[in-house]
Amino acid sequence: MSVTLLASAGPAGLLEDYVEHQHLLGGAPSWRRERVAAAREFLGDHPDLDVWMADGLDARLVELRRRRPGTWPFVGFAILTGACRADADLLFAKNFGHSMARWTVGLFPDDVAALSAAAGRLGVPNQTATAWLRSAVPMAVAFTGRAPSQLTVEDLDALDAAVATTQRLSTHMRRGWSSYVFGLRQLLFEARIIDAPAVRRRGGGRATREARLAVVAAPEIRRTLLAYIDARAAVLRPKTIEKLTSALAIFGEFLSARFPELASTAQLERSHIEAFMTWTATRSGRGSQDRVHQVGPSTIAHAVITLRTFLDDIAAWGWAQSPSRRLVFPTDIPHQPELLPRALPPDVDAAVMAAVAHLTDPFARTGLAVMRGTGLRIGELLDLELDCIVDYGPSGSWLRVPLGKLNNERAVPLDAPTLDVLDHWFEQRQHQRALPHPRDGRLADFVFVERGRHLGPARLQSGLRHAVTAAALTGTDGQPLRVVSHQLRHSYATSLVNAGMSLQALMALLGHRSPEMTIRYARLASPTLRGAYDQAIGKMRQLLPIAPPPGPAPVPDRVQWLNAEMLKTRAANGYCSRELVAEACAYANICETCPSFTTSPEFAPAIADQLADIHTLRDDAKDRGWTSEAARHQRVIDSLERHLQRPPSGDRTLDTPPRAG
Repeated sequence: MSVTLLASAGPAGLLEDYVEHQHLLGGAPSWRRERVAAAREFLGDHPDLDVWMADGLDARLVELRRRRPGTWPFVGFAILTGACRADADLLFAKNFGHSMARWTVGLFPDDVAALSAAAGRLGVPNQTATAWLRSAVPMAVAFTGRAPSQLTVEDLDALDAAVATTQRLSTHMRRGWSSYVFGLRQLLFEARIIDAPAVRRRGGGRATREARLAVVAAPEIRRTLLAYIDARAAVLRPKTIEKLTSALAIFGEFLSARFPELASTAQLERSHIEAFMTWTATRSGRGSQDRVHQVGPSTIAHAVITLRTFLDDIAAWGWAQSPSRRLVFPTDIPHQPELLPRALPPDVDAAVMAAVAHLTDPFARTGLAVMRGTGLRIGELLDLELDCIVDYGPSGSWLRVPLGKLNNERAVPLDAPTLDVLDHWFEQRQHQRALPHPRDGRLADFVFVERGRHLGPARLQSGLRHAVTAAALTGTDGQPLRVVSHQLRHSYATSLVNAGMSLQALMALLGHRSPEMTIRYARLASPTLRGAYDQAIGKMRQLLPIAPPPGPAPVPDRVQWLNAEMLKTRAANGYCSRELVAEACAYANICETCPSFTTSPEFAPAIADQLADIHTLRDDAKDRGWTSEAARHQRVIDSLERHLQRPPSGDRTLDTPPRAG
């Protein structure tokens, strides 16, 4: 039974209640008598505990040290039951949580049991859960005067503020208490006592934006920039707002240093813009970037684009601070270098993923494997929800990718290994309370959660670094090879396009908005690089879902089309007798129609299966009115039928093994 906090029981009632609850602390009868005697003596000297609490902190600490040893347990009991309120400095100085853990468990057994059960659902290790319950819960009760089941988000915010401002904690102790309070938030949210989940505060709010813009000397310019960022914050993501704030702060700082006479953005002229563009193209990095080298082309372009958008927006909105004429034009934006996708070489790709399979962190092991098997961006992976896997019957299992970088939703086929990895994660995933989605605030059951938190990208990047180290991959400088998670997406896409997938299908799988974003991968399908990818592609093709003709199950037309495109990447079931010194084969993905194609009897069943697949593709192309596509499939059908019907004689029959290259 939980104790009801005392409003005002008076000295006699408080002492009587204290005597009644002595069994919670245990100990020999003589020690109990000593505690009661110490309490009676203290109450005799201080019948009004609130008056005593008003004394100076140092005076109270000195008195507690010189009194009987049993005095502090009584004072702690009075604080926990609400007979008096203690200031935060006294609580921190006496390390209240640890010293009053037994009182808390005994006085609030139901509340502590509920929080302990929440820790179990979250999968919190026993040692960690015990630390949270023995430290944060007593401290929160003492600090707020509320039972654990009555705590609010505001109470925890006030406790966090007290931890941050008290002078009674060292830096190490302050970090420890902040961690305890954060853990308590997780337990209270999972136990449905509070409705706001525990979130690590990383800044980015208005206060952070104000601090970032403090470098802008002119008050009116600073006010305009801040008002603009506030307006954009309503429709842009926090990360985008951070970049916008940084870019505009740099522009405002430049104006303050170079043109201190400017008081408003309405006074801007073309000469100011030209001076800024010249300066930003040669400046060094800021923040976490390299402060020695100049900024890169993308940073320069972002600065100009941000400035142009800012001035165009405030002009369109009719702000009085808008310049009288347009100052930034499309020709001012520097051309960006056209970079090819940074796909991993096949041997590096294989080594990295082999090491990923042995990572000890299940989240990194699962997340990286899913990214490589589906081409997901890291943000899309983290936003997957429990209903993300859809079974389309004959077309296999597909992954429903949530709204991501380009604000579009799509479906991606799942091969068996990737599906197995996800199944293993679901088997060990703890059932947890749904969390507010960072995009729109709706409650969402995310796939990747742990201990009541929506997992972030840090452990994925760390896992990838560990995999590179374990695989002993090094660069030209002898240091571990630098591999980033987005290269897994590039490797996925590059393998598919080099295996013959159409760019339209690849565009759909990757979620690209424009063909220009996808066409970059086609540049890797060159004679020089094709041979390097062949080994990896051959292995990958065996993992792609090959579906039989669609059955009666309802399958979205888009899924049918994409599934057909995946069929086109299937490996040819035979050998090519083309000389190795010859140039690249001109019959991409249709080796069966090549004059150099040779097969043997062991491939007859596979060719028969492939023939059925090609019939399905031809019929689908006819239904869609794709004349040239249907004709191409018919040529493959004719060739396969000739190979199956050819008698076992002659130079190239199913009984004749392929000649050596």
